[in-house]
Amino acid sequence: MDNRFTDIIHLIKQSRENAIRAVNSELINLYWNIGEYISKKIEQSEWGDSVVTELAKFIQTNEPEIKGFSDKNIWRMKQFYETYKDFPKLSPLVREISWTNNMQVFSRCKSIEEKEFYLKLVKQENYSKRELDRQISASLFERTMIGNSKLSPAVRESKNGLTNTFKDSYVFEFLNLPEPHNERDLQRGLVRQMKNFILELGKDFLFIGEEYKLQVGNSDFFIDLLFYHRGLQCLVAFELKADKFKPDHIGQVNFYLEALDRDIKKPNENPSIGVLLCKDKDSEVVEYALSRSLSPTMVSEYKTQLPDKKLLQQKFHELFDNESDEK
Repeated sequence: MDNRFTDIIHLIKQSRENAIRAVNSELINLYWNIGEYISKKIEQSEWGDSVVTELAKFIQTNEPEIKGFSDKNIWRMKQFYETYKDFPKLSPLVREISWTNNMQVFSRCKSIEEKEFYLKLVKQENYSKRELDRQISASLFERTMIGNSKLSPAVRESKNGLTNTFKDSYVFEFLNLPEPHNERDLQRGLVRQMKNFILELGKDFLFIGEEYKLQVGNSDFFIDLLFYHRGLQCLVAFELKADKFKPDHIGQVNFYLEALDRDIKKPNENPSIGVLLCKDKDSEVVEYALSRSLSPTMVSEYKTQLPDKKLLQQKFHELFDNESDEK
């Protein structure tokens, strides 16, 4: 790089980092204030527990462009405030990490000492969600306390933790911005093309969402494609894997179906269906995931109206090859 211009590059990067910090801090401030407001209303018996669901529906109905305020996430805001309200020294720390990482810390760490440990670690090491999850699961706090040892530098998954913070889906929802899509990405390309193909199969499939977010506890999961089938009167989730079939993939789809039936399916609708498509260099695998509560008659009806497996295999093979050739 031309040494004459390095100072300008530094100024640009510094301003970007400042902007990212400001946006993230404002998001956390908002969630804290909402959590405080709701907590006090419930504590003073002015509101009941059901008001959170009512609030989420009110926002969705009257301000549909405002995202990130499902009943589950609003409850998280209340839990977030109540976790730290008596520990003011941690208030600045929680505002310097992403909401996704905050959720992991306040929901998974038992003591306030453990929470402080991971808050400081995330800030220091710019941990991604995956790296933080790995360290908590490996009991890094307990091992460090028992060994009374200093922390060694962590292996970071990204060289720019602040950029990862800005990529947090909650930040995009907060700013009402569309998340960036890499048009050259194989997985996204497959999902996009498969969506169009499913809609072309017939008028019974109604598209609901791509990367449809499910909130289970304090974790978020994303279904590649979610449809509603008018004939079967049920939700249909499609999961695409650009690798060899593994039994764990079916387990993941079944997990999604349980969450859909519990939180998204309406009482008059039938149990949800999952369709798993996997592709490696040798073959394509298509598997249906059906609820165990279905009667043999309903299973037969589902399979009659669902797309033929061989047709899906053929199309997935074509889409995979086309996307790969574009790279």
